[in-house]
Amino acid sequence: MKQGSSNRKVNEQAREVIANALLFDVSDPRLHLVTITGCEVSFDRSVCNVYYTADANEYDSVAAAFESASGHIRSVMARKLDWRVAPELRFHLDGSVDEAQRIESALAREAQRFEAPESEAGQAHV
Repeated sequence: MKQGSSNRKVNEQAREVIANALLFDVSDPRLHLVTITGCEVSFDRSVCNVYYTADANEYDSVAAAFESASGHIRSVMARKLDWRVAPELRFHLDGSVDEAQRIESALAREAQRFEAPESEAGQAHV
């Protein structure tokens, strides 16, 4: 049980350091509106999977920006974290936000579809 709690703490530490690095240490404008949604650090801390969201129109440029800034972000992590190794960073687009927006839009369309007959019926009685 304690290991799970410890791993969550490590993941959150990594997320905070990377998010702060994007705010204060990385000057690439392509990364300014990126949100770090989570990190998964391997047990030996050699790899960190970083999940992010960005504007859908910027996916390619954000991926390229992360590729070029990866070494700098990794060195910031090495300075700020008390870990034996600086993990290899692997950046992944977090599709859950896009999926949630897609579901929300579909539900809104369905709600409108079912509301339309009621409002038309209500107008007929007036």
